[in-house]
Amino acid sequence: MLEFLTWLESSTLGDTLRGLGVWTYGVLNLGHVLGLSVLFGSVLILDLRLLGVWRAMPLGQISRPTVPLAGIGFALAATSGICMLTVNGSEYYGNPFLLFKFTAIAVGLLNALVVASLPGWKAQHERELSSKEQKQLAVTGGISLLCWVTALAAGRMIGYW
Repeated sequence: MLEFLTWLESSTLGDTLRGLGVWTYGVLNLGHVLGLSVLFGSVLILDLRLLGVWRAMPLGQISRPTVPLAGIGFALAATSGICMLTVNGSEYYGNPFLLFKFTAIAVGLLNALVVASLPGWKAQHERELSSKEQKQLAVTGGISLLCWVTALAAGRMIGYW
């Protein structure tokens, strides 16, 4: 892991970002926080609906705006996060919260792929979902919420290690 973090830090991107000045890391951090806010806000609303909150509102009405917003938030958070690692990646060596965060993100992304493959998710715009489909989506919504809360908490704890 140290070799990878050192390589990332000594990359052209890392050298360029460090050379841009003292405010670079702060701007990257702000972009990361904004991306996380959009991602988690969207995921929270969608996952709560999958868990059964706001049942009167069709899932399709909630998923239409939240899924693309979550994608935009993730792209911004991932891009800025990678850039932040290139600035001072070797400082994170040995920080267990970095591994917790990356693991939670990986499981969260895999869970999103599972959700997208479920018959209930695919049929959400066409018909009422069966009880079994709703339960499947509720389980995946709970897993998603757990993953993203874990990623947020671990990410926040990285700075305190």
